[in-house]
Amino acid sequence: MEDCEPDSFGQENFGSVDLGHAQRNECLIKIANLLQRHPGGTLPDKLNNPTNYNSMLNLANRPEVTHAAVLQPHRQRTFRLMQEAASPIVLLIHDTTELDYSGLHSLAAELGEIGNGSRRGYLCHNSLAVDPQKREVLGLANQLLHCREPVPPQESVAAKRIRESRESRLWTRAVEAIGVVASDKTCVDVCDRGADAFEFLAYEVQAGRSFLIRSTQSRSIEADAEGGCQTYLHDYARTLQSRGRRDLTLAARDSKPVRKTQVAVSWARVRVLPPQVQRGEYEKRPLDLWVIRVWEIDPPAGEEAVEWILLTNVAISRLDEAWERVDWYECRWIVEEYHKAQKTGCGIEEMQFTTAAALQPMIALLSIVAITLLNLRELAHGPDAQTRPATEVVSEEYVRVLSKWRYKEVRMDMTIHDYCLALARLGGYQHRRGKLPGWLVLWRGWMKLEYILVGYKIRHGT
Repeated sequence: MEDCEPDSFGQENFGSVDLGHAQRNECLIKIANLLQRHPGGTLPDKLNNPTNYNSMLNLANRPEVTHAAVLQPHRQRTFRLMQEAASPIVLLIHDTTELDYSGLHSLAAELGEIGNGSRRGYLCHNSLAVDPQKREVLGLANQLLHCREPVPPQESVAAKRIRESRESRLWTRAVEAIGVVASDKTCVDVCDRGADAFEFLAYEVQAGRSFLIRSTQSRSIEADAEGGCQTYLHDYARTLQSRGRRDLTLAARDSKPVRKTQVAVSWARVRVLPPQVQRGEYEKRPLDLWVIRVWEIDPPAGEEAVEWILLTNVAISRLDEAWERVDWYECRWIVEEYHKAQKTGCGIEEMQFTTAAALQPMIALLSIVAITLLNLRELAHGPDAQTRPATEVVSEEYVRVLSKWRYKEVRMDMTIHDYCLALARLGGYQHRRGKLPGWLVLWRGWMKLEYILVGYKIRHGT
């Protein structure tokens, strides 16, 4: 396979890159293709040919090759896919993860504190564009690398409020960087509890953006249902009567397996009041929002009952609209899987560089590779996996070669479900207890398929 072929991963994601010279542009595309085929381990593991490894080092150390320059062509592709998506809704799922580079002692002065302060690295704030109907990641709409700065021990509230480097600004900076992508789409910012700051809520309303955020603070509100009386958000949400029930599959996390349960939903319009102590920069005006409560009806013994209290400015008048908002929040788990793909699948924390200027563009590059890895898993778990043709998401030659390996004959009618199961089997999947394959076993299969495809092309002279 040629490294810069028209339909390659590198060409699709970096074909419009401008690094100041055509050879540098071509080198990035070539390195991207190589990393996509072999994402695991350290950079010498990924690029085991010394020529390719040295090309990567030379590229990463060029002043023109920055985090923003590498990310920009992929962002442009993501914005185009958002515009072309069949769904009228596109989710922008925001979250922050820590990238640990404590072992890079030469970079200690250029990195920030992470964890309990004893380690060094970046806060990596990712914004994924997701099609909620297909649950496919369209791309990385933005990525911020933030160095946490030491905070004066007696910093006043006023000083913190005006400090440009405070972490609570990351949410606003992320959506400002994305801006308006498609006028005919509703783009919804979906965030977990870290974004529940009045400053961010106020910015979203003032900017005319749509959002869905999990509440962490029981804020002061005026409740319409109580005749406008003042109360607290969480207390009020828990008084609302159930308006419907449905089954829910809870994602595996914190060493706990996937489990199915039943939840109820309720909602109401509320007026959120600004805090008495102003900790961010915003106009002290109340916000008219909707609160949604989702709670587990009968949790298993020993399990903590699920409860989500969500805030949104997207109006709700019917049960199906409330469940749609819940569906949006369920998609938020995709970004946590994405962080695993960055770290476990692509070894983004295993890179060894002596300057931050070389490290940062490679973080961008591997973060884009991680999206391909993540989408393999989401395709296998998608609701249309058993009916959607595999050729809609991978090239015909992949289907031809994999079906020949799996069935001993070419089967161009493979569905995504068929394709992913065959790919997982190639990666060592045993299909025990009906459990669907995860992205690691799918990725192992993908890497093996790349080797088979090379042999196929050599044999057939293509």
